Amino acid sequence: MDDPAAKHWGYELSKRAGVRSGVLYPMLTRMLDQGWMVDGWEDASTIQGRPPRRYYELTEKGKLELGAVLREARSDARFRGLQLGLA
Repeated sequence: MDDPAAKHWGYELSKRAGVRSGVLYPMLTRMLDQGWMVDGWEDASTIQGRPPRRYYELTEKGKLELGAVLREARSDARFRGLQLGLA
């Protein structure tokens, strides 16, 4: 993730990662269950014409854990050549 401190919408994450929602949302649910993320809803009073969106935000634990996963992936030959963000 380019901005680990920001709130991210599920649709945005799906598009940026190139992952179908049927794959992404179970992953987000596991990350929520493990304390890697918190979620919330967009303020309905600030939007018109659509329902509020759910956002996801990494916790400090999530930043550490996800950083470790990405460091490990960078050393794995199967992921060589991919752009793996979050130092």
